[in-house]
Amino acid sequence: MVRLTRIYTKGGDKGETSLGNGARVPKQSLRVEAYGTVDEANAVIGLARLHTQGADDAMLARIQNDLFDLGADLCTPAAATETPGSALRIVAAQVERLEAEIDAMNTELAPLNSFILPGGSPAAAQLHLARTIARRAERHICALAREESVGEQTIAYINRLSDHLFVMARWLNEKGASDVLWIPGANR
Repeated sequence: MVRLTRIYTKGGDKGETSLGNGARVPKQSLRVEAYGTVDEANAVIGLARLHTQGADDAMLARIQNDLFDLGADLCTPAAATETPGSALRIVAAQVERLEAEIDAMNTELAPLNSFILPGGSPAAAQLHLARTIARRAERHICALAREESVGEQTIAYINRLSDHLFVMARWLNEKGASDVLWIPGANR
């Protein structure tokens, strides 16, 4: 567990921050941008949870915890000598859980005949926002992966998460009945 006794350290006052391994990097580094964007997606999921309950809320709570795992994964660069379990990493079981939840929700949704505009219920609209932030996080993580190592399941998790948030937004829009559909050229 993490124990925080002091919130401010003044260590970042000169534009650098510490990674999980103690290395100092600029705050605008790809790695910091990646895990900062994951944190942003997590915050929006927290807003969506204000409008959910029961199993839906529990699903989002698990995702929020996973996103802290993902942040921990991203803030600790993999070392060449890293042994399994020595650092917190996203694992295949977390990706598989997202896939199972997507499949379970999707079986009760009608196929799409149009693109969906973000909206419908408050929870769905916020999940669409979280989805777009997760997509941005994915772009940052992919850019980081071209320069440095990232956990084996990291990109798979964030990619699956945006799919999950899309399907769950539809699910929370009365299983798609309240989806706001795009009408191509409607305002010409």
